[in-house]
Amino acid sequence: MKNKKQNKKKKKKETLEDKLKYEIAEELGLMDKIDQVGWGGLTAKESGRIGGLITVRKRDMKKKDKD
Repeated sequence: MKNKKQNKKKKKKETLEDKLKYEIAEELGLMDKIDQVGWGGLTAKESGRIGGLITVRKRDMKKKDKD
């Protein structure tokens, strides 16, 4: 018998990366594709572009905090 806790998915808190990921995907016009096929349906190029832009934005945020 499986424990009931094993069947329940933990609700993940939305992180800064999650917020940036959705924001950038929207800006790149990928949300329709994501809605249809999910995040796993993105090409490596599309995923890499999102990841790269997240990195740039996080770096810019840290730079602003230091100033």
